[in-house]
Amino acid sequence: MMPPTGEQLNVAIACGGTGGHLFPGLAVADQLARQGAAITLMVSNKEIDQVASKSATGIRLVTLPAVGLTRGQIFSFLNGFVGSYRIAAAAFAQHPPQAVLAMGGFTSAPPILAARRLGAATFLHESNSIPGRANRWLSWVVERAFVGFAGAAERLHNRHVSVTGTPVRDQFKSLDQRACRTALNLDGARPVALVMGGSQGAHGINELILKSLELIARRVPDWQWLHLAGAADVAVLEQAYQRAGLTARVYPFLADMDLALGAATAAVSRAGASSLAELAAVRLPSVLVPFPAATDNHQFHNARAFVETGAARLLEQRSARPQEFVELLVELMCNQESRRALQQALATWHKPQAAEQIAQAILERIRSGSRSKTLSLARGKTAADKRTGTDQARLSQAKDSTGSSARMQTAVL
Repeated sequence: MMPPTGEQLNVAIACGGTGGHLFPGLAVADQLARQGAAITLMVSNKEIDQVASKSATGIRLVTLPAVGLTRGQIFSFLNGFVGSYRIAAAAFAQHPPQAVLAMGGFTSAPPILAARRLGAATFLHESNSIPGRANRWLSWVVERAFVGFAGAAERLHNRHVSVTGTPVRDQFKSLDQRACRTALNLDGARPVALVMGGSQGAHGINELILKSLELIARRVPDWQWLHLAGAADVAVLEQAYQRAGLTARVYPFLADMDLALGAATAAVSRAGASSLAELAAVRLPSVLVPFPAATDNHQFHNARAFVETGAARLLEQRSARPQEFVELLVELMCNQESRRALQQALATWHKPQAAEQIAQAILERIRSGSRSKTLSLARGKTAADKRTGTDQARLSQAKDSTGSSARMQTAVL
């Protein structure tokens, strides 16, 4: 479905459910908007989606009631799927998109199916090394796919797959460490350890920190801590840091992740693909603790890819011990040689053009489709003109024939 000449392009991006789907989607949305496209962002009703999406100005926001497919929740999944399809179809009827991009997760499938019914171009992006179920299924039906890890391409059922890396928002460029610390009410001169568990799996990392605080207080009492804990554990952690005599800022969630990463000396993080892309963008050394309940254990495979290139350290949650954890973090916070080696390896993972590449591919597809439609209309007009000319010639011949017959009859008379 193409717009008439002069009408603004409309692109919808389905990217809700987790920060790992949302933030790369926002990065692509920003690039498309710069090219003059109007953006419809389709997210879930989760708090992280609603809070983070508010920072995206000039974008239509559509909330879908989709829920993930979990054991014993098939009816909830189906109800959410059908409801999301209807909402997406209604939104597209009001603002018809020429293209729809799915970033993975349970919000992705209904908009793609609604878009196909309209004849819009369809795309997906898979950030993780092991594609999620939604993207594996959607890869059969979309026109083209983009991936963050090269190994993910062979797991998708699509002939047109491009390795772009995972998009990162422009906020992560040229960060000033002292300014970021000041903005977060931290001492600009003291080292900062950042702890982030992601939007789904913070509790396991929180437990590891709580078990390690006594040792941390003895070994490195001068460190500052910036801890993104999720909503459930904030009060417990604040009290624990206070008892240990450590300076800490504890938040349930922080929309300004650029400030958090910019302020940090090193990080303790889950291994979602979006988080890894942001760590690479700012060259921040990290101890990765993959979320063990992630589908297909994809966070472990993400982390292993980074570790194998020397870009991070790996600690598995089930076997993590305070002594080992603190030793790894001290190395990354204090050993300058180790930090330099990690930062050099992280640079190879940073793909600064990922969002732009995806946006350009979408716009080129829309424009090529528009040209094809124009050419098809022109060919149709030419064919119609030829048919009209033929019909007129036949009519003229018929008139001539009629006239000749009349003249012959006159002559006979």
